[in-house]
Amino acid sequence: MLKVPVSDIRKRYIIRLVARCVILVAAFILYFTGFEKHNVLQGFAFFHKFSVMHLLWAVWMVDMLSQLIPVKNIALGSHKVFKLRFRPALERINLEALKHYIVTTTRSAYKVMLIWIALIGTLGLLKCWGVLTDVHLFLTSVLFYVCDLICVLVWCPFRLIMKNKCCTTCRIFNWDHLMMFTPMLYVKGFYSLSLLGVSIIVWCCWELCVLLYPERFWEKSNAALKCSECSDKLCTQYCQKLRKK
Repeated sequence: MLKVPVSDIRKRYIIRLVARCVILVAAFILYFTGFEKHNVLQGFAFFHKFSVMHLLWAVWMVDMLSQLIPVKNIALGSHKVFKLRFRPALERINLEALKHYIVTTTRSAYKVMLIWIALIGTLGLLKCWGVLTDVHLFLTSVLFYVCDLICVLVWCPFRLIMKNKCCTTCRIFNWDHLMMFTPMLYVKGFYSLSLLGVSIIVWCCWELCVLLYPERFWEKSNAALKCSECSDKLCTQYCQKLRKK
């Protein structure tokens, strides 16, 4: 079998994964050495003194804002909400089939949501019982930051529930930041609540587009999502065989 060349966007995502791993290691080093006291997490301490955590906050904000505007070098799975990335299928759209697809994938998506709510609820209980601190919840978000790209590039457990063939067609692609920052729901401060607030806005925009423009999310109505048209090649372990179709 011919080896599929690594796409430019996959190369960029691999570099991003390595960078996120470095950030995770650095965050744990700062935690165990006590060099960074993480006071920035508390109340409005965000505005009192600059720290390396402000840089991470800025990176996260830029990541989220890039999902709201059609910028270059972003995976199609994230930007299929935009008309610019939509390519109408040549055949006439079967509206009933489209409705069935959206309803089915939305049901699966909210199964994922329920599981995630249970996980975050458990973290909340551990915080109330004093097992976890604000810093622990912050580190959990950084860990999820790494896991996000592991799901894209290596293996995604949510695919078992969603039944999608790849990230490009994934119904919950832009849920990543909401899931990433929900552990900091229990951290009372501008740092955490600003990140969580913007992630909720990104999630609402995504869900609104699913409601208003469902044809952009189905490969039989959006030709750009077909394996044969794929240029991202992010999920090579899932759809290498299907790309010939």
